[in-house]
Amino acid sequence: MKNIILLFAILFSVVSVNAQKVGSTKTESYVADFEKKKDISAFMDYEGPQIPIQILKCGINDEVYEMYPELKEKRVGLGVANISMEYLENLNRFKFTEDKTEIKNRMVKQFQASQAGISENKLDGRGKINLAKYFVTIEVYDYSISEDETINLKDGVKDNLVTRLGLQVRFTDAETATVISASGLGEAKTSRELTLLNDATLDPIKFNQSTISIATKKALDIACANIIDRMIKKGIFTK
Repeated sequence: MKNIILLFAILFSVVSVNAQKVGSTKTESYVADFEKKKDISAFMDYEGPQIPIQILKCGINDEVYEMYPELKEKRVGLGVANISMEYLENLNRFKFTEDKTEIKNRMVKQFQASQAGISENKLDGRGKINLAKYFVTIEVYDYSISEDETINLKDGVKDNLVTRLGLQVRFTDAETATVISASGLGEAKTSRELTLLNDATLDPIKFNQSTISIATKKALDIACANIIDRMIKKGIFTK
């Protein structure tokens, strides 16, 4: 009889504390001042002179690929490059000049054909070609994934997967070689909740490519807002 009473007492104590946290795993998060969020909306809706730029490099470096081979397998670098190009164009402050030698050579051949009189239409490139005012590089300098897990008797298992992507944007003056640079750290969170009685697997959350896209855009918000702010202070843009 005493054993039965003791068993009921144990069961009652477990139920009464069913909201108690059983265990948790936490990862420290730190964001430097230069990486912190800055409002890009203040620099949108720009109408004014555009500065010609040339993109020299945009994407993920080999060191990051070596640490996270799944990024290369999923062609994430190409996605980062495409998003960055679209982002800069959407700012309406820059116009792009061609950097590919093959296309430049084709342009020269067309001009030569036009001058030689062997083409039907005439092309005159003299004084019309835009040279880049700035050479631009956009590089992923940091990429990490952290997973925080909380196990609770009442709520079950809660997983929070945080994808962090750090971007550095560099504008190098084509005449003076002076550099204007800024960095931004973007975060994208994926959450999963499971009850303790759930039949679903407790395997780690799988790689989600959409989190890279979200983190990239957030990082560009910060870095480009800082770039434009510094250009305004230098008198390159008026507002």
